[in-house]
Amino acid sequence: MLEPAMIEIERLSLWYADKRALNDISMTIPKQRITAFIGPSGCGKSTLLRCLNRMNDLVDGVRIEGVIRIGGTDIHDAGLDVTELRKRVGMVFQKSNPFPKSIFENVAYGPRILGVRSRADLDGIVERSLRAAALWEEVSDRLHDTALGLSGGQQQRLCIARAIAVEPDVLLMDEPCSALDPIATAKIEELMLELRSSYTIVIVTHNMQQAARVSDDTGFLLLGDLVEFGATRGIFTNPGDKRTEDYITGRFG
Repeated sequence: MLEPAMIEIERLSLWYADKRALNDISMTIPKQRITAFIGPSGCGKSTLLRCLNRMNDLVDGVRIEGVIRIGGTDIHDAGLDVTELRKRVGMVFQKSNPFPKSIFENVAYGPRILGVRSRADLDGIVERSLRAAALWEEVSDRLHDTALGLSGGQQQRLCIARAIAVEPDVLLMDEPCSALDPIATAKIEELMLELRSSYTIVIVTHNMQQAARVSDDTGFLLLGDLVEFGATRGIFTNPGDKRTEDYITGRFG
């Protein structure tokens, strides 16, 4: 059965000034699955990810052609509120970036901006989000301590809790484990697999084993081209393109 599409990308190209970073990319990302973008450094993985919540708008000299629809909505529509888009499309960065506030205030930040005022409502959202991020048991007795006192892995799970507190449809993760040790990485991977039932997750990773472990679908990018996109198992065991095979077997990249 075909899964309903959450993200549709049609003929997407992007330039930084006169340097072309993405070439005519088309793909359909299904709902409630984990999609990984893999490829060597500088191949366009993070650039493609940042197109999905229009983070590239913040870079001078960027030009984008093509169409991206999320949940059927054209994200470049002139009438679209970018803040509303970023509420629907949460982002977790490579380096955990908790605000210099308490654990509670980190998670309550987004809901407060969206107008949630009631303390009871905020308490419920914070607890639910921290539980969903597998962090509640570790921090429930120190919600009002600074988030900066948490370990790296805990900070990254807090950033995930902060992203899901506003109930997005899509969760983008840009190398979410690259700064973490193997134990913290395993916890984040386990968490992704749990969150998949509620969110569509798109992850950029340089770690092919991670893509193989957690993703349902994988896109292999090379020099701004989408070389191959399909079910992860097929990409890793029977790639359709020699370049994919060379990358996966470590012949280059």
